[in-house]
Amino acid sequence: MIDAFLPYAPALFALIAAGAVAGIAAGLFGIGGGAIIVPVLSILLEALGFSETAQHVAVATSLATIILTSMRSVDAHAKENAVDWDIIKSWSPFIVIGALIGMSIAGVMSKDGLRLAFGLIGLLAAAQLFFGRPNWRLAEDMPTGLPRAGLGIGTGILSALMGIGGGTFGVTLMTLCGRPVHRAVATASGWGVAIGVPGALTAVIAGWGKEGLPPLSLGYVSVPAFVLLSIFTVWLAPVGARLAHKTDAVMLKKWFGVVLGLIALRMLWQSVS
Repeated sequence: MIDAFLPYAPALFALIAAGAVAGIAAGLFGIGGGAIIVPVLSILLEALGFSETAQHVAVATSLATIILTSMRSVDAHAKENAVDWDIIKSWSPFIVIGALIGMSIAGVMSKDGLRLAFGLIGLLAAAQLFFGRPNWRLAEDMPTGLPRAGLGIGTGILSALMGIGGGTFGVTLMTLCGRPVHRAVATASGWGVAIGVPGALTAVIAGWGKEGLPPLSLGYVSVPAFVLLSIFTVWLAPVGARLAHKTDAVMLKKWFGVVLGLIALRMLWQSVS
């Protein structure tokens, strides 16, 4: 029995490590952890022989894990009285629409096209994380009406294509519209549910019956990976949330921007090589 387990041990340990890092990152930055999960899971699935569906399964499974991680993370931030629930409620319907569109697009893209999208969007997000300043302002308050609808839908589309929570774009948007960075991180962590639920459900439908999927998959969502990753992301998301209120968030965002930039560059290289 042990001999049968050994070939899969490195993959399991890598998933555990990815889940742990993603959970802390989700609470710390409000990003849902997908920027860590997607590249790690894609590499593991390719190594296990599922190269044709690896990127699609990685994105879809990441979106599924974001649901629980987001709920756990926003709950931890709420205990610090840092969550702006009005923003979550008023923006979520548009983010849901965007996530549905984004995952529908991802379902018909090639693996290289999906990697290219992750790389380009990831580089944009990394640049903002590294070069962005909390005192930059485009407005004194969050937009309403048509601008809110457009930005909300756009956030949902981009996040679903990358398999990430809304924090990567949500934190940027909120800080540019006058919200303190810690409050922006706390509030954006709640957008993950609005992205993860419609995104994961669409991925199940889009991937249903596809050939070359890993065992025990529901459409593009790998159930074993979802369970294992969720255990650690849900467990450690509150740890990241507590750290977010005790550390220099600006410096941490810079370091995460560097990591995300390197990951994005690797995805771009894979898409064109």
